[in-house]
Amino acid sequence: MPLLEVKDLTVTFGNGNFNTAVNNLNFSLEPAETLGIVGESGSGKTLTGLSIIGLLPPEAKVYGNIFIRNETVLDILSLPEKEKQKFRGSLISMIFQEPMTALNPVMFCGRQVEEILHIHTNLSYRERKLKVLELFNEVLLPDPNSLYYKYPHQLSGGQRQRVMIAMAVACNPQILIADEPTTALDLTVQQSILKLIKKLQVKHKLTVIFISHDLSVVSKISDKIIVMYRGNLIESGLTKEILRKPKNPYTKGLISCKPRFDMRYKRLPVVEDFTQNKNSDKKFDTISTEERRKILDKLYSDEPVLSISNIHSFYVQKFSFFGKPKNIFHALTDINLKLWKGETLGLVGESGSGKTTLGRTLMHLIENTQGKILFHGKDVSILKGKELVDFRKRIQLIFQDPYSSLNPNHTIGYSILEPMIVHNIFKTQNERRTRVKELMRMTELDWSWFHRYPHQLSGGQRQRVVLARALSLQPEILICDESVSSLDVSIQAQILNLLNDLKKQLGLTYIFISHDLSVVKYMSDRIIIMKDGKIIEEGETDEICSNPKEEYTNILFKAAFY
Repeated sequence: MPLLEVKDLTVTFGNGNFNTAVNNLNFSLEPAETLGIVGESGSGKTLTGLSIIGLLPPEAKVYGNIFIRNETVLDILSLPEKEKQKFRGSLISMIFQEPMTALNPVMFCGRQVEEILHIHTNLSYRERKLKVLELFNEVLLPDPNSLYYKYPHQLSGGQRQRVMIAMAVACNPQILIADEPTTALDLTVQQSILKLIKKLQVKHKLTVIFISHDLSVVSKISDKIIVMYRGNLIESGLTKEILRKPKNPYTKGLISCKPRFDMRYKRLPVVEDFTQNKNSDKKFDTISTEERRKILDKLYSDEPVLSISNIHSFYVQKFSFFGKPKNIFHALTDINLKLWKGETLGLVGESGSGKTTLGRTLMHLIENTQGKILFHGKDVSILKGKELVDFRKRIQLIFQDPYSSLNPNHTIGYSILEPMIVHNIFKTQNERRTRVKELMRMTELDWSWFHRYPHQLSGGQRQRVVLARALSLQPEILICDESVSSLDVSIQAQILNLLNDLKKQLGLTYIFISHDLSVVKYMSDRIIIMKDGKIIEEGETDEICSNPKEEYTNILFKAAFY
């Protein structure tokens, strides 16, 4: 007898003209089983999870049945809100996608976990606090006593996710819904979170629903999978069978979008290659070792465009009473690298390794305390006024989160236009608008979206907007800082293909910052591995992938590809 059974679940939005977000969904789960729900953004994955826990927004209309067979049979959808509150957190719990927004920013992390115990148990305050510390130990948080009194912003992404997991399992629920719990986390942190969920599942005999857009992640934790597309279940079965022999073209597309370790495609497959092609088993062109060697020999025959030597950068974290530096954090230590025209240089490492700091130091947005940065042979540190402004036009940064880096009050057309106004590029507004139109065409944005605002676009479309904005100043070098880390694998493949197309078309040079080695391997000509602000290994991509010299590099590759 299944513990959870979803029958004919349908979720719609709107008045009169209904938008069906989940359509006639059916599945069941046995006790202690793990189900992976996979699909792109908008497929209905999260809405399915929210339906089960009873957290859909008021405007949603829900039909069907969701049965939980515990001591009695509960039909969740028929229960009043007060009854739902009794089982929410105790019978069913949820790990939300973004812990920073799910956690209360003005409440200590320990108090947030203690709060759920206060609602669902009769424990005293002292007993609740001891239970929270026990939970923090269980989810492997360092120094639980100290973390109890820290705010969410004082924790790393992985630590915040562990706090969310501690909160989710605090009242020993039977069903745990994990909604994209590893998205945008470092590979090693991602691995540790997956291992933790598995460990807790065994210990507490949890039934887990694991929601993700990434089949490779789901394959590491789930017993069976359902694949959703635009609210519909299009394929389901045992995880191993789905991954080995997918039947639906859409599922084949999702699996193929992820860059592979054993080969390098000339162009990444995208979902449309499978859904819009009757022959969904077609072969994709790959680059041979000989072709790649010719490309690299030509690439490195000229002088480098950017050269940095002995770069050091530190932050003063604490000053003494007399204003002297007391606690110094070394963000970058003795960094040396070169960048050639037309190259894509991959910067890889965990959070805190110095990748982003290095990117911003190269742009002279962060002052280096020691060393030299030479751009076309000229020392960047001595540039001032017009020369510094001109330098920053030639090196542009694509930020990690396009939504927060776009002004919500500006249309996307103006966001692309604004840098040209600031830097006085072109004489008239008509010339600038013509250039915006050209950039939107190049980045595959519809010209009719000129007057749309960022919230009216999808994540992939917003990423194209920030790319078009960066290109508006006609730069030589683009620094892509985790620019595809939070995108669906299918959208990610589209953006990576677009970046490679623009590189050839405009003669661009990329510094590609990411924690995802599978993406970096596909994009990069050379890779630099960073740890604790230092470069610990560098070299030609395929050479490092096949023969890593450092143990840390080996750990990263194992987390990425195995």
